[in-house]
Amino acid sequence: MGTPASLSKSEAVYQRLRVRILDGTYSSGFRLVLGQVAKEFGVSPVPVREAVRRLEAEGLVTFIRNVGAEVAGINTSDYADAMQTLAVLEGMATALAAGRLTKQDIAKANEINEEMREMLGERFDPVRFTDLNHQFHEVLCATCPNRHLHDLLQREWERIALIRRSSFTFVPGRSRASVEEHDALLALIRSGAEPGEIEMVARRHKLRTMEQFLARRSEQS
Repeated sequence: MGTPASLSKSEAVYQRLRVRILDGTYSSGFRLVLGQVAKEFGVSPVPVREAVRRLEAEGLVTFIRNVGAEVAGINTSDYADAMQTLAVLEGMATALAAGRLTKQDIAKANEINEEMREMLGERFDPVRFTDLNHQFHEVLCATCPNRHLHDLLQREWERIALIRRSSFTFVPGRSRASVEEHDALLALIRSGAEPGEIEMVARRHKLRTMEQFLARRSEQS
């Protein structure tokens, strides 16, 4: 398996499985057969079982009777809860970070948003667009001085990565509005707006994506 000596077998398996789930290699419903995973990673089933239990505790894996371990999906209710939580955390983190962003940070965020703008239309790639969207918000939140808040935000970003990967596929019309809202958010930050106003705009930006996603799901149900 070639893992660093400092990592236990269980930890090494956990990290590799987690990466594969979050990057989409193992999509929702993918079966994690313990014996097969153990054989692939060159370990016994015991550390695989321990790793899968940790992933289950994080909500990334579920156990189905007579089926076994599967990569979890996120239902509509879970998505709404996660996005509302993310809106609060990201809004506050953006507001706290705004005054600490350098000109280079703002330029980087703008560069990412311009790349998103260039993708609108026939070249639209929802997976790449979603990745860029995440990078944009990572830049704006990176200088948040509250490290506990930033850690919570990072975990929430990871937890909903599975469903957010497809959100712009499901509501493609949201992509153009998202870029424009990024423009408005950057303009506020550049102007030195009050943190409360920045927080409100950042939070509302996140909630609009959730609202359009849920409305589209309701139409198709």
